[in-house]
Amino acid sequence: MEGSVPEGLFGRHRKIMPFSPDDAAIAGQPDAALLRAARDKAAALNQHVLGYGALAEAEWADAGIPAPDLAAMRSYRLERLRAELARRDYAGLLVYDPVNIRYATDSTNMQLWVTHNATRFCFVATDGPVILYDYHHSEHLSDHAGVVDEVRPCLSTIFMYGGDLIEERIGRWADEIAALVAETCRGNRRIAVDYLQPGAHAALIARGIKVHDGQQVIERARAIKSADEIVCMRRAVVACERAMAEMEAGLRPGMSENELWALLHHGNIVRGGEWIETRLLASGPRTNPWFQESSARVIEAGDLVAFDTDLIGPYGFCADLSRTWLAGDGAPSDEQRALYRIAADQVAYNMELLRPGLSFRDLWETAKSLPADCLPNRYGCLYHGVGLCDEYPTIPYRDDVEPDIPADETLLPGMVLCVESYTGRLGGHEGVKLEEQVLITETGFEKLSAYPLDARLNG
Repeated sequence: MEGSVPEGLFGRHRKIMPFSPDDAAIAGQPDAALLRAARDKAAALNQHVLGYGALAEAEWADAGIPAPDLAAMRSYRLERLRAELARRDYAGLLVYDPVNIRYATDSTNMQLWVTHNATRFCFVATDGPVILYDYHHSEHLSDHAGVVDEVRPCLSTIFMYGGDLIEERIGRWADEIAALVAETCRGNRRIAVDYLQPGAHAALIARGIKVHDGQQVIERARAIKSADEIVCMRRAVVACERAMAEMEAGLRPGMSENELWALLHHGNIVRGGEWIETRLLASGPRTNPWFQESSARVIEAGDLVAFDTDLIGPYGFCADLSRTWLAGDGAPSDEQRALYRIAADQVAYNMELLRPGLSFRDLWETAKSLPADCLPNRYGCLYHGVGLCDEYPTIPYRDDVEPDIPADETLLPGMVLCVESYTGRLGGHEGVKLEEQVLITETGFEKLSAYPLDARLNG
């Protein structure tokens, strides 16, 4: 734990701690003192301070994974961001994407809700403070991190709050940002921004702010993970794989795809995970072509059941693994084994190629492709980056290379890639999805995922 409840002030044993202005410890205190005490209490009870619980900690200990140094990780991230900003001569970075805010501050607040309701943003000055504009009365949610210099209330510029007066609201917001830039950026008015609505973008330009691509800045920073970030990712992968084991143990003919998928959600949440980005689980004929989302279809004995975790787990790290299982106690068909062997061989071969210094062109030129009758159903890429979510880079099949893909960029130590395969014949009945998560090291690669392949299908 990074903090503890103030023992004398609020007690430690009640699940619900009643507030009474007559309590001796706080009676007669001015409002400012009460607000400070309330914030301190709330900060001490933040989920990131309380930790991930006995189940997750026991599993990480069993796997031999130590605790990360979160203070070092947070400092590393800010250094990465500021180095990228300085390299481009940007005065600061303004981010709305909750994943980007998590990277900059290691704090969270209603992550999925703020993805589509812009009620939280963060400004990172290149040579100055980190200022978090948070949702109403949420100041306590970043106190644990030690990298946020100030929390201010967020003025949201979405229609939900402004209605037909949204232009006036955007104007007030732009005045605030222009004043912030003048206050913290020493005359430099070039800032990077990840996402802005058109009116907000225009309002900044009208106030003399030069707006540049912030997603490019933050993706470059996020691409190389520190040792502590890798520890967090290892823990997220272990949590994901323990949840997958609960899924596989619960798989039975007669249950629906949704019932099976819910087991992964449950396993993620009880271990302190955050959400799952997609619903990619399908069975039987719904496995070909790929990209069916989990449904009410009843799984039958002998079906292939394929899924992609896309799981945001503990510490906000993504565990992006895919497996295909055989439902029931029977033996697989020859066709099921054949499809599985194609997918498993492709992933294994393409994983062995990975090493630092290899260019993206090298990868798509040398990677194992698919048989002609499976190639039309191929997955959207051979490899993609992963960190707090799916990230840069994406390496396509040679058939899908376009002129604006940076072919000569190279793999670097500290990158993490997912190695993908979907194998299903064009017009076929079923398909197989497999995926592994891999760290690029100084000398080659290390497979971070360890969940076994289906023994019957892979026999």
